[in-house]
This record gives sequence, C-alpha cells and structure tokens, in this order.
Amino acid sequence: MPRISRTNSKTITNTYHIMIRGINKQAIFFDDFDKEKFIKEIKLAKEKYKYKIYAYVIMNNHVHLVIDDAKDCISEIMHMICSKYAMYFNKKYERVGHVFQNRFKSLCVDTEEYLLNLVRYIHKNPEIEKIGQKEEYKWSSYKDYLYIKNNKHKISDTEFVLCIIDNNRKKAVESFIYFSNQQEIKYSDTEFEFERYLSDERAVEFIKNSLGIDNILEIQNYNKKIRDEYIFKIAKIKGIYAKQISRLLGIGERNIQKIIKEKSKTCP
Repeated sequence: MPRISRTNSKTITNTYHIMIRGINKQAIFFDDFDKEKFIKEIKLAKEKYKYKIYAYVIMNNHVHLVIDDAKDCISEIMHMICSKYAMYFNKKYERVGHVFQNRFKSLCVDTEEYLLNLVRYIHKNPEIEKIGQKEEYKWSSYKDYLYIKNNKHKISDTEFVLCIIDNNRKKAVESFIYFSNQQEIKYSDTEFEFERYLSDERAVEFIKNSLGIDNILEIQNYNKKIRDEYIFKIAKIKGIYAKQISRLLGIGERNIQKIIKEKSKTCP
C-alpha cells in the first residue's frame, strides 16, 4: 500500500497550526468534563466563524489545532474559544488570573506535504507524551479520519486531507492509517514544535546578516523584482515562517505567501 498516492505537494493558504498552552505549562484540563467544555467552545466558534479544523489534539496542558481560516478571523476565533474556556476554568476551580500562557501561537501551513506530516505529528502527541496510543486516545481527531460511528467528539473536517491522499475514501482511509504509523525521513517530530522557530529579534538579526541591510522595513519600498527576491531569500532561512515575515516587513501575509509560491516555481 502506498503511503501517499499524490506525489506533487501543492501550496495551500489560510491554514494554520495553532498551539495554546497552560500558563507556566500547568494543566488546563483536569478531567473529561473540561475537555468536553473546550470542544463545545470550538463548536460554537465554528458555527460563528465558519472555519474548518483539519486536526486537533487536547492534552492535559496544551492543545494543537490545524485551522483553515478562509475569512482571516484567526484572532477572533481563538479569543472566543480561550476567553470562554478561561471563564469556565476559573469559576470551576475557584481561581483568578490567566489560564493560558500568553497569546496563542500560530504558524502558516503552506504545503500539502507539510500538512499531512503535521496531522500525523498531532495525532502522535499521546504517544509522544507516553499516555496512550493514538488509536485509543479519544481527545484527538484521529478517530474522525477512521469514520468511526457514534463519535460524539467529532469536530474535525477530514475531507480535504483525505482527498490529498486519494479521491477514493476507502483507499484514502487505508493509506491514512498506514501513513500515520510511519515516520517520514524528511520530518522529525521537532519540525512541528514551536520552540524551533526564531524569535522576532533573532529573525531580524538573521535577515540583516543574510541580506546585508540595516533596516529590513526598507524592503517593502524596493522595486517589485528585488523585493520579491529578498522575501524569497528570507523565507529560505531556517526558523523563519511566512506569518513572521509579514509582521516584520509590514507586507500582507497573503502577498508574502503568493511571492514565495511564485518564486518557488522558478528558483531552486
């Protein structure tokens, strides 16, 4: 059985890997009722903002989500989910103060290949944390992909990912299971950890040194050809991602993604 039937990975947009963590890495889910409450808030936010979830896992002190946010409402989505859950959590456990550590973290998922490997990593979290097998863990989207009946926690949208694998659903599910049990040589689990990415301060240093410029904001004023070449060079720096480039250069993220996509076709 082939791991993945599609060999050419296409560029995708508006898809984000989201991670939220308890303050000081403390537990934010103490029982099943807490996890069910969080899922309820995800469902309510989906009804309001019409986004899609390609994968998720709820662990004791953190959550991973893969969200397709076509309407660019990611901040509003996460604010709604986190604020409502924090109110519930503080009331239930008679506490005050922050529940989550800082603002949620997000990274752009820019290719189908990366998406597939990210989904696999997210589903492996219970195994990585040594609390159970992914097939048995009920607080992730893994079972959604297997089309198990009576799954009351189903909140994910699986069709897009399965269609990347195969247009035939039965074959796609079979290949998905096989793929989920393999380890891609190109990607290690650390590839999807947020800690591996550069902070804004370090990213600015790397950009300045790589391009030999003193003020990276000047890039947005360069003529289009030079600007696009610089952006593509920046995108190839390990640890820097599209959303961060957009923020640092003052150029729209969609424009950044478009530039990277177009330059990838002509540049190695």
